[in-house]
Amino acid sequence: MKPTNVVVLLSGGMDSVTALYDAASRATVVVAISFDYGSKHNAREIPCAKWHAGKLAIPHITVPLGFIGEHFSSDLLQSGGEIPKGHYEEQTMKKTVVPFRNGIMLSIAAGLAESKCADGLVIAAHAGDHAIYPDCREVFMQAMADAVRLGTYANVELLRPFINLSKSGIVARGTELGVDYSQTWSCYVGGDVQCGECGTCVERREAFLLAGVDDPTPYLRNSPLPPKPQAAH
Repeated sequence: MKPTNVVVLLSGGMDSVTALYDAASRATVVVAISFDYGSKHNAREIPCAKWHAGKLAIPHITVPLGFIGEHFSSDLLQSGGEIPKGHYEEQTMKKTVVPFRNGIMLSIAAGLAESKCADGLVIAAHAGDHAIYPDCREVFMQAMADAVRLGTYANVELLRPFINLSKSGIVARGTELGVDYSQTWSCYVGGDVQCGECGTCVERREAFLLAGVDDPTPYLRNSPLPPKPQAAH
């Protein structure tokens, strides 16, 4: 039996916004949850999350996780170094890993789901998530799904609707659902305009290109996309 009432993790990025629309087409979204954890781009992402939740008349909450920005080590955080440029599969992207971020957020969202009498929890993990990020790997997601189910009286199910989709597949799905991608944020740098050169901007640009969908995003720089790094032998 598929969950009928769900909570959606909603950062305000392309993937999670598409997951929100996808979930709303299949079930009742009782609340969308964002986390303010001190990243360089939180201030750009979260307003996008609020905008889309409001458009769909879905309640939205933001949970502050200031301890992450204060105590954790990552260049993604305001307390960290510069965001690396280049292809999103470069090893330099390891600098943007926030230790156990998804584990922390999923744990909080699972408690919220049970508190809101939801039987499902949606995260936009997808087939293109990088091995660089340990808490994006499917083996991790499977373990968390077991933990969420076993740790809640409601046996809350962790849903990963995009787990077999690439980033370009998500763009295609969102286009079908009428998602306004101009109201989403990817850039890790977190400036006034998405930079176009950091790993997440490169991934975003590549996804629209491969999906054959016009990219509505203004970028600070539209330099040629960097080549994918060769796999180590």
